[in-house]
Amino acid sequence: MDLKPHLDRFAKRFAELEEQLARPDLYDNPQRAQELTREHSRLKQALADGQNWLKLQNDLAEAEAMARNISEPEMAEMAEEELVALRPAYAKAEQVVRFAIVPPDESDSRNTIVEIRAGVGGDEAALFAAELARMYIRYAERIGWKTETMDLSPSDKGGVKEIIFQINGTDVFKKMRYESGVHRVQRVPATEAQGRVHTSTATVAVLPEAKEVDLVIRTEDLDISVCRSGGPGGQGVNTTDSAVQITHKPTGVTVRCQDGRSQTKNKEKAMNILRSRILEKKVAEEDAKYAQHRKSQIGSGDRNEKIRTYNFSDNRVTDHRVRYTAHNLSQVMEGDLDEIFDVLATHALEQKFAELETAN
Repeated sequence: MDLKPHLDRFAKRFAELEEQLARPDLYDNPQRAQELTREHSRLKQALADGQNWLKLQNDLAEAEAMARNISEPEMAEMAEEELVALRPAYAKAEQVVRFAIVPPDESDSRNTIVEIRAGVGGDEAALFAAELARMYIRYAERIGWKTETMDLSPSDKGGVKEIIFQINGTDVFKKMRYESGVHRVQRVPATEAQGRVHTSTATVAVLPEAKEVDLVIRTEDLDISVCRSGGPGGQGVNTTDSAVQITHKPTGVTVRCQDGRSQTKNKEKAMNILRSRILEKKVAEEDAKYAQHRKSQIGSGDRNEKIRTYNFSDNRVTDHRVRYTAHNLSQVMEGDLDEIFDVLATHALEQKFAELETAN
């Protein structure tokens, strides 16, 4: 694919945005102004990356021509050394421009709701679910995101049957979106007397936070009930009718929130989760109209098959979708997820770019 026409298109659109952002009346609509400002920033970076790529392309062509025409061995060796440095730099710059061509997902910049549930494996699955939650929260802390627990159902042995928390920050869903699926752990549980390795699972669902403008939820379509919270949380939580359960009758989606003492706060949190689940369902239905089968698990939302295995005996983590394996599981469980996230994002962008090339 010729990248230059895309850069020309970016430059034209960038000039249009410069004019629109200079109009005072634009800021009468803050949401629209924010959208255009975000697009302006993205295109500004894309054009800078494009200029870098074009410069490296020119430098590489000149160096190759010089290497072909120099007869002196010493000068030819110097030219070849320059080419050794230029070729990977050019390839990397070209990759950056190719990715910039892929249209961004409007959900990328949204805050995100993460739901983790214990799967197969009893107490060990619940412990693993708690460790996954800790892993993501540690990662969020490392890069400056904020987390808030929205609902928690603890297990008897210190794990969690289910935990739902929200992550707020820059490009949260963009980084977290590929974590949806079944996560499998292989290790010797603390309760295993004979030292046998057990396999347990936990499911992770990552939902972009839904805004009220995304879909209309009518009050008459909601069945809202309140009840007394259960589990740990102090006398105030357990003796007041603070837990809230909301069912969206048209879709059958039900949400329960009991993490806080305030019924009002729990209702707000439950509505937030409800909107995100309904939006996810809506998006999945739309996707199904255009794609009956997807070869890759990435971005599909399919949670029926394992996406990643955490093998504690070998200190190994394997993502089965991209055949990625690393022996740094201890660091990963402490929130060191940058490399895994980069591999998954690169793979997904390569797929999108390939589809774009085919379409053109």
